[in-house]
Amino acid sequence: MFRNVAELVEMAESQQKKISTIMIEQEIEITGKTREQILKQMENNLDVMEKAVERGLAGVKSVSGLTGGDAVLMQEYIKKGNFLSGEVLLDAVSKAVATNEVNAAMGTICATPTAGSAGVVPGTLFAVQKKLNPTHEQKIAFLFTSGAFGFVVANNASISGAAGGCQAEVGSAAGMAAAAIVEMAGGTPQQCAQAMAITLKNMLGLVCDPVAGLVEVPCVKRNAMGAANAMVAADMALAGITSRIPCDEVISAMFKIGQSMPSALRETGEGGLADTPTGRALAAKIFGMPLTQE
Repeated sequence: MFRNVAELVEMAESQQKKISTIMIEQEIEITGKTREQILKQMENNLDVMEKAVERGLAGVKSVSGLTGGDAVLMQEYIKKGNFLSGEVLLDAVSKAVATNEVNAAMGTICATPTAGSAGVVPGTLFAVQKKLNPTHEQKIAFLFTSGAFGFVVANNASISGAAGGCQAEVGSAAGMAAAAIVEMAGGTPQQCAQAMAITLKNMLGLVCDPVAGLVEVPCVKRNAMGAANAMVAADMALAGITSRIPCDEVISAMFKIGQSMPSALRETGEGGLADTPTGRALAAKIFGMPLTQE
């Protein structure tokens, strides 16, 4: 059983296995379930993710009216062909947004690793599949790879916005996605770790400041940026670029940064964007009164 990224990579390299395979074997060992049961459960997660993306791309609106429709706008923009970024990257952005718009609209999503960061992993997965043409089994493996890195973060730092800010949610999700993209693209276990490190260290310090305390603004668009970050970091790792700070040390740094954040910047809706004039006005409009300020 691995406890950190270094051990995960060492196990994969020494046994000449993919990280997804190591994660599947660990799940079997921990849960006592059969391989077939483990794969079936992840297949169900994949199905939930795909349906959420499809629903979001069809267009949804949240009850508050704060979010909805942006995934559709991005797809329309892509179709015009005048975009500045790459098509796969923008598709990932759109599908990440679609998932979180469904979450904001009280739809069914798969927390990866949380509901507030649920768009990054499926957004990137369903975007890169156009480029990589993965099999169904490879798409399931993508989720196990992302889960392996999420497992490490959850057990050595935090995946909670309330505990560590949005760096712990969208930051972790983006790192998980980057590592999974690398494996799907044929990268090595070490390159997966590099992608995770590159992604996460560029999201360190990201605060959790939901307007009106809702998982909508800026959460949905942060998933978009997390997806874009993951895509770029994956390409960097596949190009042979490495992080000078080891992945486990980046995760440790994130944990320490999260501990030093004031409570106003950890999901309370009391600081950051939530404490702007517009943020307070939106809270007052939605709930009939401003959020309590300390």
